[in-house]
Amino acid sequence: MYSTPQDAESAFYEALETGDLEAMMRVWSEDEEIVCVHPGGPALIGYRAVREAWQRIFSHSGRLSLRVVQQVAFVTPFAVITHVLEHFSHAGDESIAAPVAATNIYTRGALGWRMVGHHASPAPPDSQHEMPKVLH
Repeated sequence: MYSTPQDAESAFYEALETGDLEAMMRVWSEDEEIVCVHPGGPALIGYRAVREAWQRIFSHSGRLSLRVVQQVAFVTPFAVITHVLEHFSHAGDESIAAPVAATNIYTRGALGWRMVGHHASPAPPDSQHEMPKVLH
């Protein structure tokens, strides 16, 4: 149970970095309306589809080193949306590839804060610095 959305987001990125499927899925809501989009991939809808995708990712990648920089957070009493830049590298290799831009959505329910959406896509290499806050 995550008492704050920050706790849920920290647990998400810790699970991602360590490749821990069970820890990853504890962050996600068990609702069938959850949505996950990995870079270049389709929208995965529902707990089972999201779990299977994370299982494939964790089984094909080694331990990752991850640095996350939060850019923007939209906060309401029952939902939080964060936009972050994820900087990945393989553990032991300090070179940082182009960042990944991700939007994470958390909602508060009876079991505390849980993730209901994650959408990640490649970001231009020069987006390592603060991005302009522009609404389209």
